[in-house]
Amino acid sequence: MVLIGAGLLILGSLALILLPKPDAVTNPSSGLSGSQPSNIPAQVDYAAPELTLKDLSGATVSLADYQDKVVLVNNWATWCPPCKAEMPTLLAYYEAHKSQNFMIIAIEAGEPDADVAAFVKDYGLTFPVWPDPGQKSIQAFRNSGLPNSFVIDKTGTVRLAWTGAISQDNLEKYVTPILEQ
Repeated sequence: MVLIGAGLLILGSLALILLPKPDAVTNPSSGLSGSQPSNIPAQVDYAAPELTLKDLSGATVSLADYQDKVVLVNNWATWCPPCKAEMPTLLAYYEAHKSQNFMIIAIEAGEPDADVAAFVKDYGLTFPVWPDPGQKSIQAFRNSGLPNSFVIDKTGTVRLAWTGAISQDNLEKYVTPILEQ
C-alpha cells in the first residue's frame, strides 16, 4: 500500500509539472483566445435596467447615456481570476469594433476606487470603467456570478446574457451580428 501511495504521489507531481498550463491563467494579459472554452450566452429580451453610478473621476454616468449604441456591460472584480483573464479579450474586441457604434462598460463590483484605477492602468483599458461599491449593477441585472456580461442593443433591449468569461470567438459569433443590425 505504501508503494502504491508513493507511486500515485509521484505521478501526480509529474502531472502538475509536465502538463501545459492554460495561457490565460498563467499570463492574464493574454486574454482568452478564440479556441479556449467560453460560455454561450443566453438569448434574452427585456428592457435594460436604469443604472446610474459614478465613474473613476467622480462624474455621474448612466446606461441611458449610451442610447443608440450597442453596449456590453461587464460586471467584474479586481480579485476575480476569470475576470482578469477575459479583460484583454474584451479590450481587443472593443478596439476592433468601437467604430461600429459599440461600447463596453466594465462595472467593478465593490473594490475601492484606487484599486480599480490601478487595475485599469495595469491592463491598459480604454473603455469606461465604473466602480460600483454598492453593487447596484449586480442587483439591477440580477446576476451575482462574476464575471457576467449583458449586451444591450441600440433600442435599449438586453439581447444576450453571459455568466463566465467570454472568448474572442464567442464575441464575434454572438455580438458582431447585433452590431451589424
